[in-house]
Amino acid sequence: MSQRIKNALKNEVAQLKENGKSVGLAVVIVGDDPASRVYVNAKKKACEEIGIYSEEHALPGDTAEETLWDLIARLNGRADLDGILVQLPLPKQISEEAVINAIAPSKDVDAFHPVNVGKIMTGNFDFLPCTPAGVMALIAESGIEVEGKECVVVGRSNIVGKPMSMLLLHRHGTVTICHSRTRNLAEVTRRADILVVAAGRPEMITGDMIKDGAVVIDVGMNRLEDKKLAGDAHFESCARKAAAITPVPGGVGPMTIAMLMKNTVTSATLAYNAARGEV
Repeated sequence: MSQRIKNALKNEVAQLKENGKSVGLAVVIVGDDPASRVYVNAKKKACEEIGIYSEEHALPGDTAEETLWDLIARLNGRADLDGILVQLPLPKQISEEAVINAIAPSKDVDAFHPVNVGKIMTGNFDFLPCTPAGVMALIAESGIEVEGKECVVVGRSNIVGKPMSMLLLHRHGTVTICHSRTRNLAEVTRRADILVVAAGRPEMITGDMIKDGAVVIDVGMNRLEDKKLAGDAHFESCARKAAAITPVPGGVGPMTIAMLMKNTVTSATLAYNAARGEV
């Protein structure tokens, strides 16, 4: 699915270039977090595949917050860049909220800026956060109907859990959000027709916590003691009962990157149309 999306985007980028509009993405990474480096490299590779110009700004881990603000201000002002992505997490001396707020909403291809979050709430958005958008694309392309279904989201982060619940709500799902304070979690998850797990706890959802025929979408990415990657759902036990389940790795991850590319192309298209006086 992610490859089909990227192939379509490749054609869109080529068409924009024919019309004289290049597509550019700036990726900022602070420090040397190994997982962040893996993600940044994957994003750069996807840009290359689709024909998006990308540039990386790698800053040392002891970078001052003001230095990062200055960089973002310069990137905001460049017409050749349609998207700005600051890889999270950031070192402790830098406020993630302040950095997100510094990115121009029109170039916020992660859709974390309060302006874009507000638009998601109302359903009148330009960009969607990449992981929830990837989940919704997986659901749609699999022919799974959301309307009227019991949808349970485990996790309430600003990046995944909260926007995920809003997107399911926009598709007329009946949504319950669970978190670390939820009582009788298994009772709630067993009601779910569609279960999205994004809690950051390896294999916390087991087969006895889902109902027969549920759709299980696993956003988690955890490294176990034996160095293997695992999601937030125990794949083998859940797969025996689920109608559909995403693997880890290879499930939601590729879709997240495809959605980042889609947001960047959307931003470029909006900029191109604005330059021509179109809304």
